[in-house]
Amino acid sequence: MSELRPAAETALGQCLNLESGESCAIVTDDEREPIGEALYEVAAEITDDAVVVRYPPGETHGAEPPAPVAAAMADADVVLAPTTKSLSHTRARTEANEAGARVATLPGITEDVFTTGLEADYESIEAHCTDVREQVADADDVRVTAPAGTDITFDVADREWLADTGIVHEAGMMSNLPAGEVFVSPESADGRFVVDGTMMPHGLLDEGETLSFEVEDGLVTDVSDDDIRETIEAAADEVGDAAFNLAELGIGTNVAVTALVGSVLLDEKAGGTVHIAIGDDAGIGGDVEAPIHLDGIVREPTVYADGDEVALPRAE
Repeated sequence: MSELRPAAETALGQCLNLESGESCAIVTDDEREPIGEALYEVAAEITDDAVVVRYPPGETHGAEPPAPVAAAMADADVVLAPTTKSLSHTRARTEANEAGARVATLPGITEDVFTTGLEADYESIEAHCTDVREQVADADDVRVTAPAGTDITFDVADREWLADTGIVHEAGMMSNLPAGEVFVSPESADGRFVVDGTMMPHGLLDEGETLSFEVEDGLVTDVSDDDIRETIEAAADEVGDAAFNLAELGIGTNVAVTALVGSVLLDEKAGGTVHIAIGDDAGIGGDVEAPIHLDGIVREPTVYADGDEVALPRAE
């Protein structure tokens, strides 16, 4: 476990700033136990009030954890969640933040991504987030185009842009780790987006391989891929059209990510990329609840805010 320790120290120290008088809950599952244990080991050296809570992996990203897990999250000052399926867009995470917890989620984290993805300058990431957010914050419409065929316009006039900087030092704050994105839950969207980077369940797509999605009035109306369509339709059996919601537009700001590796958690942060998600947006400023949140990464995008091109941070 020693090879995981430096990353765990960065997460609990630089990113979460855990202090000796605080409580800390490490939430993990059976497939991410080594990372959870590495974080717990460091947390237990900082505070006597540290616990690790483990449960079977969720069925989908955005699925709610068991009630005892949610209770542990809401009762802690600091929460780190290295899990197979994302807890970022769950009521459990939202309620923990509302109770004052500082939360970092690490959905789909692997040991390689954990050790390499946290070797970043988080002050630089924060600066890039600030720069991008200033360019898009007052826009009514944002258009994204890309060589693979993406051409989609988002109505964001009444929605707040959020930043995922990795610096989680204030009560009620939340971030992914590894970090680095500016994102929004749009009111609506129309057009087409084509994923040519990473998207579950396929991971990193082969060169020339794409997944296409048609969007009308904020709902995905056509999906080219059978597996993704079936996932959305299964969620729709439970929540109806909410499963087809165009949930998120995100802009990657982590210039330390120089190549996509097949991890949505890391790849969506890559500087100079865009990611677009389907499903739940209630956890990021929207009003749609769904048991899925599916992100797809678009390479080489051009982003326009009210017609003006946005200068995107790119890997050096």
